[in-house]
Amino acid sequence: MADRRLQVFHAVAKHLSFTRAADALFMTQPAVTFQIKQLEEQYGTRLFERRHGGISLTPAGDLVLSYAERILALSDELETRLGEMTGEMRGPLLVGASTTIAEFMLPRVLGEFNALYPQVRARLIVANSESIEGRVAEHTLDVGLIEAPAKLPGLASVICCDDDLLVICAPDYPLAAMSSVTPKALVDYEFISREPGSGTRAITEAYFRAHKIDPQKLKTQMELGSPEALKGVVATGLGFAIVSRTVVDKELRLASLVAIPLQPPLTRSLYLIHPQDRFQSRLAATFIEFARSQLKEFAE
Repeated sequence: MADRRLQVFHAVAKHLSFTRAADALFMTQPAVTFQIKQLEEQYGTRLFERRHGGISLTPAGDLVLSYAERILALSDELETRLGEMTGEMRGPLLVGASTTIAEFMLPRVLGEFNALYPQVRARLIVANSESIEGRVAEHTLDVGLIEAPAKLPGLASVICCDDDLLVICAPDYPLAAMSSVTPKALVDYEFISREPGSGTRAITEAYFRAHKIDPQKLKTQMELGSPEALKGVVATGLGFAIVSRTVVDKELRLASLVAIPLQPPLTRSLYLIHPQDRFQSRLAATFIEFARSQLKEFAE
């Protein structure tokens, strides 16, 4: 229902790339460029600075973006409310999830939710926990699934399930023969870490600190932004990593990686987060309860 040009502008502003925006919108790049040109002509000002190295928003573009986000959110909310008046669950559902949850837990949840409510258009944004929390706080996502309770004001956090974390390593790595391992013992081995902002990294660092070990003293070899990259490096024998049990189910079955329990165990809660300070649609509320139930069952 919102002006298509605003939707295109929003995509370009978020990606800071005409090419990536075109891919995200399933449009050609010339069509995206044309829509932006029309919008700039309508407002009588440039919205983007075009440089050799890329594009950036002008001050006018920043202003348009702040209004576009609100207009698009209201348009989605209107569509959802109209669906509710007719008794039909329909409309867009904007879900964000941390990398681990999005890749290894959420696909089944979204598939089953779509089977129940085929008129719902779910969109999934994948980023680390910190980024997802920020986008929920900005109201650009309806719901977030992250690996720690929300810290930003105006957000509600609901525990959906517990998640065990384990040490993983290659079968021929020295740790592989251990039946369990203490945080103190891990200081002597090479560590492959997640990136700053990752929920897994935050809980891992807190675990070491709780056992009087400064995370800076670990023999960190590299920091990686996804569980798949982490597993790939660990499989080469470069070091160990700490990951969710759900991340390595396939590798453990294939015996390409070994999992060693931590002693004492490391368990975290996973959280559904949503804004407290705005209207919550029946669709968002229904998804929160559905996801909570499904993820709890998944963790068991």
